[in-house]
Amino acid sequence: MNTIEHIDCLKGMQQLQEESVDLIITSPPYNIGKSYESKEELSVYLEWQRDVIHSCARVLRNGGSIAYQVGNYVDKGRVYPLDCLLFSYFLEVGLVPRNRIVWHFEHGLHCKKRLSGRYETVLWFTKGNNYTFNLDFIRVPQKYPNKKHFKGPKKGQLSGNPLGKNPGDVWSITNVKNNHPEKTDHECQFPLDLIRPLIKALSNPGDLILDPFMGSGTVAVGASELLRNYIGFELLEKNVVIAKERLINLNL
Repeated sequence: MNTIEHIDCLKGMQQLQEESVDLIITSPPYNIGKSYESKEELSVYLEWQRDVIHSCARVLRNGGSIAYQVGNYVDKGRVYPLDCLLFSYFLEVGLVPRNRIVWHFEHGLHCKKRLSGRYETVLWFTKGNNYTFNLDFIRVPQKYPNKKHFKGPKKGQLSGNPLGKNPGDVWSITNVKNNHPEKTDHECQFPLDLIRPLIKALSNPGDLILDPFMGSGTVAVGASELLRNYIGFELLEKNVVIAKERLINLNL
């Protein structure tokens, strides 16, 4: 608990007991050949992801959630949306789809022969129907917070929830660019602003959060800030060093 291990995620999850994790938040490599990942045939990559998803389901407790953030696999100009390709693997192990969250960002690669991609997705699945969902912790301000009912038995009362409105399933959150204060040496880094609402909504203080692809440690940082426990697996040693340094530098 509260550790980041330098180990392949499948081997790492084999060490965990069944139904021992409350929440899984992760972003697997997209198989696009960045310097920190190898590029494999799409069929090989998908079979590997199937094994990862099945392992995640094994260690997830009943009532727990998986938030799986993915983008597109691009090969020779052809775009394959990974959320669509991976979706059935979650269903195979009995996980229940709850939302497909669109993460919209303003900046990214500029394309010349197709529209530039400006969003990725988070697939949210639960294990069972009695799951944690703390909506009040992630509400956003109402457009008209003082709007009131003008007739009927509630006339004069506020028409909206005083805590704010449901944030919906399209989240506009800036990605981590080179000049971003969160930026580390990791080439493709989660923004904390994407992780925090997932942690707040899908877990409670003291819960255990797993990130099988820990990368720069953003999930561990968010978990620590919000009084959750974490465990992470990361194959590249340099990323383990980056993640542990971020945790050391937290002023908690």
